[in-house]
Amino acid sequence: MALFMLVMLPSMTGYMAWEARAVEVTVLEIDGAPEGVVFITDPHIQDSNIDHVRKVIGEVNRLNPSLVLIGGDFVTGHESDFSSQTVWRSLNAPAYAVLGNHDYGVGIDGPTGVERLLATRAYAAVTADGYDVSGLNDGSADVAFADALEKALEENGVNVLRNEHVRVSVGGKEMVIVGLDDGWAGMTNPPDVPATDAFTLYLIHEPSCRADWDADLILAGHTHGGQFLPPIVKQLNDFGIVELAGLFARDGKTPAYISRGMCSASFAGVDLRFNCRPEIVLINPTEEQLRTLNGSANTVRVTRTA
Repeated sequence: MALFMLVMLPSMTGYMAWEARAVEVTVLEIDGAPEGVVFITDPHIQDSNIDHVRKVIGEVNRLNPSLVLIGGDFVTGHESDFSSQTVWRSLNAPAYAVLGNHDYGVGIDGPTGVERLLATRAYAAVTADGYDVSGLNDGSADVAFADALEKALEENGVNVLRNEHVRVSVGGKEMVIVGLDDGWAGMTNPPDVPATDAFTLYLIHEPSCRADWDADLILAGHTHGGQFLPPIVKQLNDFGIVELAGLFARDGKTPAYISRGMCSASFAGVDLRFNCRPEIVLINPTEEQLRTLNGSANTVRVTRTA
């Protein structure tokens, strides 16, 4: 057994390192949404993954999206400058984004992440009426760090939404994007959104901080899809016992899609994944995009039951 482990461990580690760079496209088909919108999240840009981030941006550009949405965690939380964020200049489409917990420097390691998860359950009210996560704002969030990151992102073509909404025209269709500031930092304060017939999408980093807002779709990241998804964990996710990756739309609630993200938490400087590849999400692809994909994408149909 020891000899078997010695032989298999390097091979398994090599496979998981390969999988962490093997990007997949997931197509979301949803009535009423504009065509060709791309969602990516959790880039966690650093020297060890910057080439991978460039590769993902190249794949996004290859799809010629109408709009790009980014779900936060642009950094690791330990940066002294944000010069690496210039990579977003290469995006060939308008981009809107929210910030994540790493962008505030909270819950960025194992123990503090668990603490934040438990605190969310204990001190946050995540209902559409009476939404309140201010109990998570304990002074640990580095607001100056987040403000400086926002400035760097805006300078590099990424429009950052912090508890605000915008109305944009995408391929001739109107869409309302509601961008919420980070929940684990205690900064989420949903804005008042006027009633509209336009497709309404909420963008939030942590799925555990979402509510059943009056919207057509909620997009979230943060989980990296679990990063390691052995069969038993995948079954728990598929049955909705845990929420790590994919579509969650039950009991008439607003459909939420949790992306597996672009990059991963690293181990000794190496990104590893198992049964959980990085993901680009494409909403209502155009005919041109379908030809580009050539049948290589996974397709998820999004419906909302009454």
